[in-house]
Amino acid sequence: MTVGIDAQQPLWFYDFVSPFTYLLLEQHDKWPGFDFVFTPVVLNELYDHWGQRSAYSVPAKRTFMYRHALFRAEQLGIRYKMPPAHPFDSMKPLLLATAANGDVQFVREIFRFIWRDGRDPSSDAAFAELCERVGKPDGPELIKSEEVRAQLRRNTENATSLGVYGVPTFHLNNQLFWGEDALPMVLYCARTPNWLESREVKRISSLPWGLADKPA
Repeated sequence: MTVGIDAQQPLWFYDFVSPFTYLLLEQHDKWPGFDFVFTPVVLNELYDHWGQRSAYSVPAKRTFMYRHALFRAEQLGIRYKMPPAHPFDSMKPLLLATAANGDVQFVREIFRFIWRDGRDPSSDAAFAELCERVGKPDGPELIKSEEVRAQLRRNTENATSLGVYGVPTFHLNNQLFWGEDALPMVLYCARTPNWLESREVKRISSLPWGLADKPA
């Protein structure tokens, strides 16, 4: 039996394939003082739902993204080493985190295995090592559960119903905050939620479409 997302709780959506999600989690001590529900989703399925191309499918954008992530890590003083290939298949660690209902410590350890130690979690050997590291030696069997897979699908579907289109994304007070660089905005809105109700924010949030080919 799967469990739906409770949108009344502070939520944090992630996929292990994203370097910027790792960088944001490494700044967890700066987050607003709420207990965010860590919610794994499949990034490629978010892209498919909204008809987006992934950043790594555009060659020049892919190169910039990798350089920018490294720059941000160095700027923030965060240990960082890319895995040997990217994008990689993040399904195994996503299912592991789903099966374990992973909290911040659990999820962070998986991110660190990939983005601090530079490991590819998609191979059987590396995944088995990861499972041992997070205290789930039975992980390779856990992720075979159809219920676990169904829960991850439901997470992703629920996320799109909230408008989530990428990771990392905070969902707080029924608002979305996307990207590692959105942390200052999250903090500001947590302290000053009425800013989102200001006249100018409301105006720009409902601007009319200015082209003839308005998307469906």
